[in-house]
Amino acid sequence: MSTAHSDTTVFLRTLALAEARSAEEAWREAAPLWEQVVAANPVEGRFWSRLGEARFNAKDERAAIDAYERVLDLRDGFPAETAYRIGLCYARLNEGDRAIEWLERAVAMGYRHLEKARDDPDLAPLRNDRRFRELFGMVKTAGDSRDEGWRDDLRFLAREVKRRAFMPFRESPEVRFDDAVEALNRAIPGLRDAQILVEMAKLLRLLGDAHAYVAAPDERPDLKRSIPLRLFLFEEGLHVVAAEPAYESVLGGEVLAFGESASQDAIDAVNQLIGADNENGQWPRYIATLTLVQTPILQALGVIPEPERVALTVRRPNGEVVTETIEADQQWSRSEMRNALPCPEGWRFFPETLETPVPLYLKNAGASYWFEYLPDARVVYWQFNRVRDDAVEPLARFSERIFAFIDDHPVDKLVLDLRWNSGGNTFLELPLLHGLIANRKINRRGRLFVIIGRKTFSAAQNGATMIDRHTEAIFVGEPTGSSPTFVGESVEFQLPYSKLLANVSDLLWQTGWPMDYRTWIAPTIYTPPTFADFRANRDPALEAILTLREHLPGW
Repeated sequence: MSTAHSDTTVFLRTLALAEARSAEEAWREAAPLWEQVVAANPVEGRFWSRLGEARFNAKDERAAIDAYERVLDLRDGFPAETAYRIGLCYARLNEGDRAIEWLERAVAMGYRHLEKARDDPDLAPLRNDRRFRELFGMVKTAGDSRDEGWRDDLRFLAREVKRRAFMPFRESPEVRFDDAVEALNRAIPGLRDAQILVEMAKLLRLLGDAHAYVAAPDERPDLKRSIPLRLFLFEEGLHVVAAEPAYESVLGGEVLAFGESASQDAIDAVNQLIGADNENGQWPRYIATLTLVQTPILQALGVIPEPERVALTVRRPNGEVVTETIEADQQWSRSEMRNALPCPEGWRFFPETLETPVPLYLKNAGASYWFEYLPDARVVYWQFNRVRDDAVEPLARFSERIFAFIDDHPVDKLVLDLRWNSGGNTFLELPLLHGLIANRKINRRGRLFVIIGRKTFSAAQNGATMIDRHTEAIFVGEPTGSSPTFVGESVEFQLPYSKLLANVSDLLWQTGWPMDYRTWIAPTIYTPPTFADFRANRDPALEAILTLREHLPGW
């Protein structure tokens, strides 16, 4: 055996043993093994990160600092997290000024988890330090007046936008943002709390970030009130698609007015608050319907006179126009409504009230993913609703199972339905993507179809973009809710006085190519959702795929 081969074998064994000891959290044994690894390969940042982790957990802080500084040089992981770790080391060593210096660097680099820092036991000795409290938004609120509390929140929000957001002023100049902040600061004494929330949302809309928002927490039920309806904007207009049983009378009806405000005026009003990745965004067409049921927001925008109820004018499916008073007695947030598919438990869902059976795309919308084999058509229909691992079967294992099924059965087409999918963890999608690329039975023009829509967003947008780039898929439906290249991430933070929840994105996603400037992924076969099809329990997207039998040039 050659010396080189022997050295390589020894290195790989040491690396495997170091990984094993770290996995076991046997840190004192792991640290010297990682030292051997970095001695043999000092250019891999991940190895230095594991060495820093082992030393830190073995309580060897001074040595951990040396490793973490090397991690910063090699830019492994999130630099802000590494700087934070160095700050923790100095705090443990009772070197407060050095700890503050590194924590300031971490925050300047975009450190995300301010709440974690506030409660980190290693930082307990620093909590009464004014610099620490200002750094992590621990402003004094108990003695503040209401106006000063809100002004503290506004300053904190503006600071977080500027330090967190990826190129926050690429869409709108910084001076416009600063002027809007100052105008709101002056206006606070004359505004109700819901109006301040609305004005903060307008500030975030300037960022061109569809993931940016400000929302009411559970602690503020006065700001979280909503009417128990689910709306959808079809080609024909805005309709009620689900309702609490008490309001079944408006189910399926076209919404003509909210109080004295015409439906389109109400939509235009809430669109002032909704961030989008592009000017013609599909995402606002979806998010607007979730915002329109939030009565404190509607009142703050001047759409309705009071937040306790809405006089809703609807045209019922039979053509009768009625005005129903809908009480706002629910506490559903916008994000909670997004995840309750197709509607909250116990509500009435319009398609289920019809005599015809519900189509496949409405069958299991609450499941993260599932598939059904259509033997007569030799089609596998795979609905993918959330980019999250199911507790029973992770996505990677489910993907393996579905591709094995395709290999073992007579399958001519695979239909991947992403129209309900508003995102999750992009990295979980890689086994799905690799399976599509590798499966020559399916990865051919005319055999792989992807159904997309306005809710195909965030991680689901990334999945669609990668499939578009790397497979022979044909897209069907309506345009996606995001752009192939977009700014997006969800790491929520809380404003200290009002407890409002906010988010701004700090990552640029380029899962296609840097020059991919498309507004969205557009379908080759365009089947926009219509109320006529919805009322008939038809799915024009899947119908278009199933009726496609000709093999044209290029297909």
